[in-house]
Amino acid sequence: MAPPKETATITQKPPAPGVWDTAPYPVVMADRCGTVVEVNAAAASLLDAMVPGSGMAETAPSWLARAHADFAGAGAVPGRTDGGGAASVRGHIGEQSFEAHPSWGADGRVVWWLVDDTDQRLAEAALTTERERATFLAEASNVLMASLNSERCMRAIARLAAQYFADAAVVVAPVSGRTMPVAHAVAGGETSRALVADDPSLVPGLSEALQGFPPVPSRWIDPAALPAWMLPEDFTGTIGSVAVTPLPGHGVPAGALILLRSSGRAEFSESDELFARQFAARAGAALSAARLYAEQSDITQTLMRDLLPPSLHRVNGVEFAGGYQPAGARERVGGDFYDVHPGGTDAEPSLVVLGDVCGKGLDAAVLTGKIRNTLQALTPMADDHVKMLQLLNGALLNSHHTRFATLVLASVRRTQNQVLLRLTSAGHPAPLVVRLDGTVEEVTTHGTLVGALPHIEAGSVEVLLQPGETCLLYTDGVTEARGGPMGDELFGEERLARALSGCAGMPGEAVVERIQMLASQWLRDGRHDDMALVAITAPRTTHLSAVNGHTRGRYTA
Repeated sequence: MAPPKETATITQKPPAPGVWDTAPYPVVMADRCGTVVEVNAAAASLLDAMVPGSGMAETAPSWLARAHADFAGAGAVPGRTDGGGAASVRGHIGEQSFEAHPSWGADGRVVWWLVDDTDQRLAEAALTTERERATFLAEASNVLMASLNSERCMRAIARLAAQYFADAAVVVAPVSGRTMPVAHAVAGGETSRALVADDPSLVPGLSEALQGFPPVPSRWIDPAALPAWMLPEDFTGTIGSVAVTPLPGHGVPAGALILLRSSGRAEFSESDELFARQFAARAGAALSAARLYAEQSDITQTLMRDLLPPSLHRVNGVEFAGGYQPAGARERVGGDFYDVHPGGTDAEPSLVVLGDVCGKGLDAAVLTGKIRNTLQALTPMADDHVKMLQLLNGALLNSHHTRFATLVLASVRRTQNQVLLRLTSAGHPAPLVVRLDGTVEEVTTHGTLVGALPHIEAGSVEVLLQPGETCLLYTDGVTEARGGPMGDELFGEERLARALSGCAGMPGEAVVERIQMLASQWLRDGRHDDMALVAITAPRTTHLSAVNGHTRGRYTA
């Protein structure tokens, strides 16, 4: 058996007196019992009470004394459980932060190197804060941009501001009339909204913020001077600090954000106010976008009311029914239109107009509105259809529009239990008449379209409707609806005539609904042009006259 190897014992000599003074950091040496053995000059100036012979427990900061006891006692290493190499500990000495690194010295003594890491701690804290703020701003932007409703946007701004910046928040919109829209929020609570009739200049900085001027420093605002309406109803604390920040919008101020902190919380710092302005910039943009959308929506709704086809009913003893289906599922207006201009008395004829502007969508709807307004202005000369069409043609040729239109005009007058029609077409599909026996007749009126040529021609035809009979005006979107079993076949005039024949004796509204239903079933989900229908029906009476006044071009089902 080989003899055991001898283990060499290395004895570390203590450094000469004064050697530690050349160290770049404060150095403290203590034995296992916690008695200070040596302190260099840097450590002595940092720890006034620590001198050789004093105890670590009495003269060192508590965190360093505990670390020494753990490290020296039984050879443990602070912050480690595996008995490995030395680990550092951190703590504060006064207002400075230090990282203490232990090492073994001679005779089992422990040497502590105190490295000032205050700047590193501050940098790490600043980085963490910036990361948290960046995360909050990203989340806030998602929340604020999720809605284009200005009221919900104000509530969201107040709620986010109360949760992150203060104990309560108030969002004030610019004065509207004599009131200010206001949204309140308390951290962790519900938001509320109110209209406040008060002078914003009573709150320091509020009037300026509503005009878009830079914010007033929070230290200039006296919390005791705040009006009662500014405090949320469920806020029970005492206001200790106030910050007022403008909400910048798109070219005009969107409002102001007021942050309220209770007296038990730190006042707003310059960093807090700067960050609040960053949030306010995003909040103002969202609120401004919501208001702009609301304004545009109101304008659109106002204009849309004049562009949408009217709802029809009985006028001067004659039944009128209309139906309209735009080309796009998301569109409400297009290039097809119809109107009924009632006569001044029962004896005067009413004027029915149905037309189709080249194209579809909003551009076609704009020209549609112009044509309808022009024809309404020309209703005093409704007895002369050709003259009306000539004047309309001139108006369109003199406009900036390059589109044309087809029209059919119908002067409608009830005579006893019959209805007399005078129909004039301007390049439009011929009207159809369904008789009581199911016979469908084409009214052969022809003319040139309007808005394309300097001169137009048109001819009028008179038709007499007996009680229960209907004249159908329609646009080519119905006959040109492409669908069917193979998906590419036109609905066509013959199929329309057969469908109309099955509507004999029906009220006008039922006729329109049935034709629309059949055309939609034919289309299925396919694309189509705008489709418009107007049914003119002679109401049924107890006395039925003989059928007469048939027109040429008869369809028989």
